[in-house]
Amino acid sequence: QVQLVEAGGGSVQAGGSLRLSCAASGYTARGYRMAWFRQAPGKDREGVAGLVTGSSYTYYGDFVKGRFTISQDNAKNTLYLQMNSLKPEDTAMYYCAADSRAGAMQIPTTFQYWGQGTQVTVSS
Repeated sequence: QVQLVEAGGGSVQAGGSLRLSCAASGYTARGYRMAWFRQAPGKDREGVAGLVTGSSYTYYGDFVKGRFTISQDNAKNTLYLQMNSLKPEDTAMYYCAADSRAGAMQIPTTFQYWGQGTQVTVSS
């Protein structure tokens, strides 16, 4: 059973930075799709960034536009999302997701495992 635990959310002013982390357990190190999604109140959950563990493939949502970086630390089984130049519209609950099957990075229904989420609030 894969377990995901996010941390690192908080409140920042526009232009600030945050680094989210997702500690993962119960999965093999290679070949898993792992991704960050976010969901603002009243909006659909949307894909922020994703990667395949053990590979160089990464995915970013169009709205990221070079501001966010996804990375992995295989030794710590941890996924990160470095978020820079944050905007008020980035305010949302951010979720870590994982799945062993191939699929679209930006579609949340293709992911089986989810963390509990961490809140990011950006003020203007």
